[in-house]
Amino acid sequence: MARTVPSRKTLHRPRPRRLLAAGAAAFALTAGALLPAQGAAADDAKGGDKVLTVAVSQSVDSLSPFLAQRLISTSVHRLMYEYLTNYDAKDGHPVPGLATAWKTSPDKLTWTYTIRTNSKWSDGQQATAEDAAWTFNKMMTDKSAATANGSFVSNFKNVTAPDPATLVVELKKPQATMTALDVPIVPRHVWDKVTDFSKFNNDQRFPVVGNGPYVLTDYKVDQYIRFRPNKSFWRGAPKFDELVFKYYKDNDAAVAALQKGEVSFVSNLSPAQASSLRSAPDIKVNDAPGRRFFALATNPGAQSRDGRKFGNGNPALLDPKVRQALFAAVDRKAIVDKVYQGHAVEGQGYIPPRFADYFWKPAADQKIAYDPAKAASLLDDAGYRTGADGKRLGKDGKPLDLRLLCHAIDPNDKAVSKYLQEWWGKLGIGLTVDCVDNVTDPWTAGEYDLALDGYSVSPDPDYVLSIHTCAALPATPKATGQTDNFVCDKQFDDLYARQLAEYDTAKRADLVKQMESRLYDTGYINVMAYPNAVEAYRTDQIKSITTMPEAAGNIYGQDGYWSWWSAVPAGGSAKASGGGSPAIVVLGIVAGVVVLAGLGGFLALRRRAGADDRE
Repeated sequence: MARTVPSRKTLHRPRPRRLLAAGAAAFALTAGALLPAQGAAADDAKGGDKVLTVAVSQSVDSLSPFLAQRLISTSVHRLMYEYLTNYDAKDGHPVPGLATAWKTSPDKLTWTYTIRTNSKWSDGQQATAEDAAWTFNKMMTDKSAATANGSFVSNFKNVTAPDPATLVVELKKPQATMTALDVPIVPRHVWDKVTDFSKFNNDQRFPVVGNGPYVLTDYKVDQYIRFRPNKSFWRGAPKFDELVFKYYKDNDAAVAALQKGEVSFVSNLSPAQASSLRSAPDIKVNDAPGRRFFALATNPGAQSRDGRKFGNGNPALLDPKVRQALFAAVDRKAIVDKVYQGHAVEGQGYIPPRFADYFWKPAADQKIAYDPAKAASLLDDAGYRTGADGKRLGKDGKPLDLRLLCHAIDPNDKAVSKYLQEWWGKLGIGLTVDCVDNVTDPWTAGEYDLALDGYSVSPDPDYVLSIHTCAALPATPKATGQTDNFVCDKQFDDLYARQLAEYDTAKRADLVKQMESRLYDTGYINVMAYPNAVEAYRTDQIKSITTMPEAAGNIYGQDGYWSWWSAVPAGGSAKASGGGSPAIVVLGIVAGVVVLAGLGGFLALRRRAGADDRE
């Protein structure tokens, strides 16, 4: 959800919608032959270029910012394109991006942005307010262009560019997210030639024109993504000569590559991997509170906005007592202690504790604590009693058997699945675990009972809240929707509309917490843990790099481009950076491997975290 996507998306979806990228097959492990050889992650064979190689495992859903929702894709777009505003690396507050300043009318219905004059597209043309106006208007008038980020513009009434340095957005109602619009601004002179936004994936002609800190120069599906610094980037060019995202389907292989110096950074480390790397030479482990949640999602009955039902979710899960019983039989402390081995915090509300203003936890009389006896009683009360063989029987007299959808490449998913089989087995409930490379297809078709879910949350939580509204449902059973789990609840929707229109920070935070409380009570999204961001990097390749937040933050999957933009090569003469740089946290001489664990498969619907983020 990055987004992440966002905020998404994620999460993690992030998430997590039946989409878009025709042609993303499983990443091939032949990428090694196309990338720097052993020991050459930092120094490329050609002329001694400094290359920062990041190991990834999540497949790109699309390189079109109008379609992409996975964390890997939205992370790429943050490097390629500027947004109107950015999030400060220190604490996440809004800072200038393409816009240098913004103001609102007294009635909060008109926002005026001053567009910087020192941002150029990588083909030499000036970036202007007209590019931003065209981007938003295209999303407002073309449903396909609104696939990824349509929720941000659904309340827009009119968008104009009266001059190259002024953007004016008129709203239908007040909107609190106007300094947190996670929408990449694209060059009109390139994109106005696109005829079908549902099919254009922005992956055929290189280099791709952008105005972010990096220029995308090459891409091979499920092999690699290559970038070169944007020499005209207004903050100053990145200091590495090349950035490469290299795919590893197996996290152990990525860790081995890190140890050999073949890659520079790896994320989503298991406790055992992190422990082994702590004593390895020239490697440092970064273990910090994360921006993700890890949850158990229950199918509420997949439906489209036109009211049509689809999918094959077990009808027993429509009973709130059954949902409560299942969660009451989940030992969240055991998951933190045994699966994450302390590298996580026990789950409570929907927003991770890292975002203190929005963090909510249930009151003592509301909390569903680990209580197998109560779980059994709830099932009895709901009419699901045990037979002579100890198995729970459904109301049709047949054994109550459920299916769990999870990610084949995520060891945490597999470990938690085994515990769920054990805990629910004691209740007499059978559980079939279906860990697959491509969770998107069955998820968006509603063909699951339960699923292991996760999203990355942004400093502004609007996106990860919006994916549980009725408006996020697909228009028809075959259409694309932004929904994470087909939740459609009027009380939640009413609270969502109120928080979106509330500019008072404290009042909005209270409304968000009420939404979390409502989501908790429905039992459709049950947060089990908030995993740490556990990453490793080589200290002989990167001298310093920015974490987000600055104190105890993550490197991969940030709400911005700070990490890869700020990274300084070890032992080399760093290029001077431009003004506006965030504070850089010296991590040692860093170079590690970032492994995004994520979804495999062709289509992507959300920023839903895979091993790393469905966002």
